[in-house]
Amino acid sequence: MYGVISAVPAPVEVYDAAHAELGRRTEGKVEGLLVHVGRATSGGFEVIEVWESREHFERYAQELVNAVMVEVAPGQAAPAGQGAVEFEVRGLVIPSAGIYR
Repeated sequence: MYGVISAVPAPVEVYDAAHAELGRRTEGKVEGLLVHVGRATSGGFEVIEVWESREHFERYAQELVNAVMVEVAPGQAAPAGQGAVEFEVRGLVIPSAGIYR
């Protein structure tokens, strides 16, 4: 598994718009994504994700996220993954999805 935390120094409304557009384009089906949490912070917003692999994250970022961010917030947000903090996922439990790793 691959964990990543991305802090984005843009208004949380940018997250809201990007999240809505990504949901529209993917219909909520993102290969390799196990969990996604977005939250407002004092400096913008933060996204915490757990993926099956780093390759899944990088492919999704390159193929979709970066383009959507340019559309919804030109010049406001760095490309997905830039400035991100990776972390080792030691365990993941999502009972409603039947995930216990």
